[in-house]
Amino acid sequence: MADEGDYCTICGGTPPDKILIKQIIVDGKETGIDKLDWIIEEVQKLKLTNKEMIADEIMLRVAQFNYIPTKKKEAYREALLAEYQRSA
Repeated sequence: MADEGDYCTICGGTPPDKILIKQIIVDGKETGIDKLDWIIEEVQKLKLTNKEMIADEIMLRVAQFNYIPTKKKEAYREALLAEYQRSA
């Protein structure tokens, strides 16, 4: 049988050491963003200096792994950019 990914041997879900969800505050609510630390590292490697371009790149990458409600896109954008700036 081909390797189909990592699964917990106890519950069959994602192994605890593979969970990469970081909690940030979006629009006043704690929100989990999968792979956020990795996304921030990847965007930092681009050495962008324009905040709009940084926010665009983060949003693009976050949307690949996370659902972003249309009505909350601007709130996510602000929160993600703030998190990026804290990590710099």
